[in-house]
Amino acid sequence: MIRNIALATAVAVTALSGCTGKSAADCSAECDKQTKTEEYMCKNVSPEDLAGICKAMDMYVKAAVEGDSKVARPAFAEGATISHAEDGKLICLPIQALFDYYDATGKQPASYKVAECSVAGDVAMIRIESVFGESEFSDMFTLVKEGDEWKIVSKVFQAV
Repeated sequence: MIRNIALATAVAVTALSGCTGKSAADCSAECDKQTKTEEYMCKNVSPEDLAGICKAMDMYVKAAVEGDSKVARPAFAEGATISHAEDGKLICLPIQALFDYYDATGKQPASYKVAECSVAGDVAMIRIESVFGESEFSDMFTLVKEGDEWKIVSKVFQAV
């Protein structure tokens, strides 16, 4: 499953295999269908939970496209963190560091492909391969279901 968020007047979510020209809602439904059958199997997840997890990922990437952290904020839990290794040293920061990045870099093309997903009750792990502008990343997220919404509690990344 590849979700490509394009810079346009109306930002649309499109999957590279058949979503072009469809509404964002139709495209998300198509991508979710592909997610379960073609690219990988998201274990132990209902269609509603899968849609909620994808919604959080979409907000994460759409914020980069729009260059606006306000787009991503609802996807993250209060107290969320972002982590990576730099020169062999663990860097763990409040998620505000990611929001600052979105606002500082401005609009840029961005896309992601779900590589792996696992759900256990109200907890999920998702790994995506993403492209932000010219940079490629392997991103790992943990999410927790809060009420009816999935919230990202941590993001760990590696530039590739």
